[in-house]
Amino acid sequence: MTATADYRTLAERAGKELAGASAEEALAWTAQTFGDDFIVASNMQDAVLIDLAVKVKPDVPVLFLETGYHFAETIGTRDAVQTVYPEVQIVNAEAEQSVAEQDAEYGPKLHDRDPTQCCFLRKVVPLRSTLSQYSAWVTGVRRVDAPTRANTPIVGWDERNGLVKINPIAAWTDEEFNGYLHEHGILENPLVSAGYPSIGCAPCTAKVAPGADPRSGRWAGTSKTECGLHG
Repeated sequence: MTATADYRTLAERAGKELAGASAEEALAWTAQTFGDDFIVASNMQDAVLIDLAVKVKPDVPVLFLETGYHFAETIGTRDAVQTVYPEVQIVNAEAEQSVAEQDAEYGPKLHDRDPTQCCFLRKVVPLRSTLSQYSAWVTGVRRVDAPTRANTPIVGWDERNGLVKINPIAAWTDEEFNGYLHEHGILENPLVSAGYPSIGCAPCTAKVAPGADPRSGRWAGTSKTECGLHG
């Protein structure tokens, strides 16, 4: 069997065995199984997943997609994470082109005209490039985030990127998530309390009306619901 086939089989087996696992159990399994060969992804909306991960691997690498379009508050949160968790290795994954180079080739504000292409260039490609260096990645995707994420497993095989994908807090409700955040005093992007419950790039993220779908502020006014990283 190839390494890919082995990991696919591993993911399928773990998906069943860890279907009801807690976040701590899922991350302990990840650290035990992959050692230094996994990375945690964060959009720096908060540090909940990072806080959980450092308990099993203090120097865990944390993938941040540096798109060139982030809010200043998001960059500030990333920098604060490095201060609060000094052993963490922030991996800033950048697009092949700078924003200026992309504008020169595709025209200004590609995000307004073709947000899917912009996401592909500035998020999907850098993600794939970075993940190709690991055998597993850990995400903060939760089933309650959106209908498209309702069946998210704790452990599964990421066909698109060719590695094991662990979603330790997939089963967490909003109450559980917020409870952990407040109980442990976890870092949170200040934009969340300012009306941005789902934070992406500044040009494509708007405030959300009270009581509305938390992700309704992402690509508002379009049919787009995902950036292509998870579906």
